[in-house]
Amino acid sequence: MLRQVSLFGLAYLAYRLVRGFAEGDARAAFAHARDLISLERGLHLFVEPSIQAWASGSHFVTMLASWLYVNAQGPITIAALLYLYMRHNSNFYFVRNMFLIAMAIALIGYIVFPTAPPRFLPEWGFTNTVTDSTPFHVENSSATMTALFNPYAAVPSMHVAFALMIGWPLAALSRRAVVRVLWVLYPFVMTFVIVVTANHFIVDALLGALTAGVSAYAASWLARARPAVWRFSAVAPARVPVSG
Repeated sequence: MLRQVSLFGLAYLAYRLVRGFAEGDARAAFAHARDLISLERGLHLFVEPSIQAWASGSHFVTMLASWLYVNAQGPITIAALLYLYMRHNSNFYFVRNMFLIAMAIALIGYIVFPTAPPRFLPEWGFTNTVTDSTPFHVENSSATMTALFNPYAAVPSMHVAFALMIGWPLAALSRRAVVRVLWVLYPFVMTFVIVVTANHFIVDALLGALTAGVSAYAASWLARARPAVWRFSAVAPARVPVSG
């Protein structure tokens, strides 16, 4: 367990450091954000301002969405991974491999296509609900925290990717129907959260889902090398009866 925690910790630290250093050009990031708006308008998908305006009418919805955005990739994801390791260890390594692959893919996106999040575009009607509703202010954080933060790391949305990579495996492993439904819905809730908090466009969410899908396929391919350890199966392994 310590080995897995260390591996995940080092991988995530490296991911955050590279993510922070790969901030990119601000002008390019804002240009890319406007390109996404143009794309969504052309596809009739540019509904984010309307969704945020609707949600802003409820203080509870805004606060809940802001809390989920801040905590989803920290406590919730870590708790889910620990649960997988402790209760479904045979499937943990497939999910671990998915996460490692997805973080590598995301870093490519941040370097190649830096994008300003919607909250940086108030002229389109967006507001930063996380800053306005919670005490979380990156600009007032420590130098270490600032080094790990990239304001233009919006494409793909890893909130959605992480939610899919823990939500759907846990749904497949859940025995209770209610729990299964909740985990299936979790990625959709996170998509709503990132839009309501003006941290991502819908296209970012779709690319996050694509990242999770590619990572799942890559992890399945990787499992061929060690099928007894790295594969995912919702069916519990058969127990061999022991004769007296």
